[in-house]
Amino acid sequence: MALTSTLFTGLSGLDVNQTRLNVVGNNIANVNTVAFKSSRALFKPQFYVTDAAGTPPSSDFGGSNPSQRGLGAVVASIQKDFTPGAMEPTGKSTDLAIDGDGFFIVKGGGQQKFTRDGSFILNADNDLVSTSGDYVQGFGVDAKNNIVSGVLDKIVIPLGTDTKAKETANVTLEGNLNASGNVAGGASILTTQPLQTISGTPIVGNEAAVALSDLYDAADATQTPLFAPGKVLTLAGDKGGRSLPAQSFTVGQPGQSTLADLQGFLQKSMGIDTTVPVPTNPAVPTPGVTTEIDPVSGGAVLVLSGNSGSENALSLAGSAFTDSTGASPLSFNDGINAAGQISNPAGESVHTSFIVYDSLGTPLTMDITTVLQSKSDTGSVWRFYADSPNAADKNLALASGTLSFDTAGKLINQSGNTILLDRTGTGAKSPQVKVNFGTLTSLTSSSTESGLKMTQQDGSSIGTLNSFSIGADGSIIGGFSNGLTRTVGRVAMATFKNPQGLVDQGGNMLTTGPNSGVAIITSPTTLGAGAIRSGTLELSNVDLSKEFINLIISSTGFQAASRVISTSNQLLTELMNSSR
Repeated sequence: MALTSTLFTGLSGLDVNQTRLNVVGNNIANVNTVAFKSSRALFKPQFYVTDAAGTPPSSDFGGSNPSQRGLGAVVASIQKDFTPGAMEPTGKSTDLAIDGDGFFIVKGGGQQKFTRDGSFILNADNDLVSTSGDYVQGFGVDAKNNIVSGVLDKIVIPLGTDTKAKETANVTLEGNLNASGNVAGGASILTTQPLQTISGTPIVGNEAAVALSDLYDAADATQTPLFAPGKVLTLAGDKGGRSLPAQSFTVGQPGQSTLADLQGFLQKSMGIDTTVPVPTNPAVPTPGVTTEIDPVSGGAVLVLSGNSGSENALSLAGSAFTDSTGASPLSFNDGINAAGQISNPAGESVHTSFIVYDSLGTPLTMDITTVLQSKSDTGSVWRFYADSPNAADKNLALASGTLSFDTAGKLINQSGNTILLDRTGTGAKSPQVKVNFGTLTSLTSSSTESGLKMTQQDGSSIGTLNSFSIGADGSIIGGFSNGLTRTVGRVAMATFKNPQGLVDQGGNMLTTGPNSGVAIITSPTTLGAGAIRSGTLELSNVDLSKEFINLIISSTGFQAASRVISTSNQLLTELMNSSR
C-alpha cells in the first residue's frame, strides 16, 4: 500500500511542477507583451494519512505526537502580479499608459472588459479602439464642452471636423496703468486753410446747407471749386503715431454732399469720440470737427479737435487727404487752443489692439486707448476709448468709459465697458463685447510706462480639429486650426477592491469575477485611479532573472518527483521478484 501511494505522491509532484513550468513559460513568452502581468504558481500539501493520533502526557508518561504521512502536493493558486511595468515613450498620442492603479475600460461584442494595454488607435470613424477592435470607453461633453461624467460611451476624436464660429462676448485685459504719469492736459487741434463759398453763402452755422461743390480756397483768386461732384476723397491719417485705415467719401451732386457731411466723414475717419464730457480745462478743446471764422482772411476754417492723451494725438500729413486726381484739396496745420497756445496732446496714456469675432467668425480689430484723466486724494480716474476700423457705419470711435482706482491702485469701478461693434449689412450679428478690466492696477511703474494687453477672449472663427492631446486626468484636448482648444472627451478608468479576482480572457483583456468586486468607474487621478501618460506604453512586468530561477527550480522539482516514481517502481519490482 505504501509503495503504491508513493507513486501517486510522485505523480502529484510532477503535476504541480509541470503547472509551474507552464506559468513560467507563459511569463517568459510574454516578456515583451504590452502591459502584461506575470503570474506565479503557489503549492500546498495534499491531505495527510494519520497513522497515530498521538497521546496526551500523564504522571508516568510523557505523551506522543501524531504520526502522519503526506500524499503529495497540489496547486494552491495561480496569482497575477499587478505591479506596474516600466514606461516606454512612443510619441504616439493614442498610446496611453496608466501610472498607478486602475484599468482602461473597453467594450466589444456587447461585453465590458478591462485592460492595462493602452496601445489604442483611431478607426475610420475616428473612434478610439483597442488593437482587437474594442471601443475604448469614456465620458463625452455637452454643448458647452463640459465633461458629462457618469455616462460611459465610446470615445470619438473628430479630426477634420469644423467648429462653429462664435461671436466674442467677453474680453479680459490685464496690465498696469502708471500712477506716476502726468494727467492728460491737452489734445490735438488741426486747422485747414480758410475757405469761402462761390455763392457767397455764409459757412459758419450753415454747414448742413453749404454744398461741397460751392467751396473754394479763400486764397484762390480763380475761385476754383475744391470738391467737384463725383470726386472720391480719401483720408488716411495717423492717431498716436499709428496709421489709421484709409476711408473714402464720394462727393455728390450739388445739394447732395454738404460741408456737414465732410465734417462727419473727418470725425469718423479720425476716430474722434464726441461722447466724452466737455473738458473744463481751456487747454483741452471740445472734441469734434467744427468751423470757425479766420480773423485774418474772414474765411471759415475747419477745426479738427481730438481727444486728450498722447496716444490720441492726430496727424494729417500733406498726402493724408487726397482726391481721385491725387491732389490735396485741404491742408492741415497745428491749431491754437483756448489758452492761446499750440495744443499739445500730452499726458499718460497707453494703447493696445486685439482681435474679436462677430457671429460669422469674421475677425475684427478692436483698439483700446486709456488716458489718465485725473488724480485726487481718493485715487485716480482713467478714461478709455474703444475704436475699430471694422464698424459697418465707418465710425472708427466705438465708445468711451472710465476706470476708477483707489489709493492702493485697485480698480473699484468700471463704466461704459460694454461695447457694441456695428455689423449692420454684413449678414452678421453685431457683437456686444464686454471688456473686463478687473485685474488691472494703477500703481507706480518702475519702467515709468503703462502696460496693457488682452489675455483672453471667448470668440472664435471657424476652425478644423487637426490635433489632440490627452492629459493626466484623461481629458482629451482638441487643437483647432484657428488656435482654439476645446475639451472633446475624457478617457474613463475602473478600479477594483480585489484585482486578483478578475478573470483573464486572453488578449490582455480581463472581466469581472465572483471575487473581484464591482468595477468602480471614475476619472483618472480620482478615487485611487492612477494618472494617464499619453504617448507612452506600459511594458511587461516580467522579471526574466526571476523566471529563469523558477524555471530551474521547477525543472529540478519535476526531475526529483520522477525519481520518486522510478524508485518506487524498482522497489515494487523487487517485491514482486521476492515471491519467485
